[in-house]
Amino acid sequence: MTEARIGRGLIEASAANKVRSQMANDPIIQFQHWFTEAQRARIRLPEAMALGTADAQGRPAVRFVLLKSADERGFVFFTNAGSRKGAELRENPRASLAFYWDEILRQVRVDGRVEPVAPAEVDAYWMTRPRESQLAALASRQSATLTSHAQLLGRWEALRHRYRGKDVPRPAGWVGYRVVPEAIEFWTHRDHRLHERELFVRTRGGWKRKLLQP
Repeated sequence: MTEARIGRGLIEASAANKVRSQMANDPIIQFQHWFTEAQRARIRLPEAMALGTADAQGRPAVRFVLLKSADERGFVFFTNAGSRKGAELRENPRASLAFYWDEILRQVRVDGRVEPVAPAEVDAYWMTRPRESQLAALASRQSATLTSHAQLLGRWEALRHRYRGKDVPRPAGWVGYRVVPEAIEFWTHRDHRLHERELFVRTRGGWKRKLLQP
């Protein structure tokens, strides 16, 4: 083995050890690493996450939404504030998230409070959406009663003609939410149902890590 190859191996090993050390202390870094691995595994929609909310009476509801960013500030998704989840988040601004990636035998749970995303950030993301999706957001009064699907398609077509050659404006009620994590759990499949569970809890002094029994 050449000295150059040995040197590269040492550098790669050092980088891997650094990542492992960061992951052991920072669940956001660990999530980003796992998410990248899920993408590399060619999982369809690795960003799909179950979103659990509850109304003021504590009645729960869950649905899937798409993660759009995850950093030290939290986990961001976008939706219509007039939807059921929007109403529940106004009444009870807390949520739970769950990711499951069967191909790599991992899942992640996130619990935390919810805060609105700044309008400038919402506008910036809106501009990246496909035009057809922008029109759909403008056409749909999310969670409202619909007479027929044809009615929705008719509104979409009318808006498509109305804004031909023009920018599609972001609806006032189309907003972003950020789940600010207070607890993040990482689950890894193991044989005989002896799965690994790793829980990070946010404290005033930073993240505290502990292992849970399966």
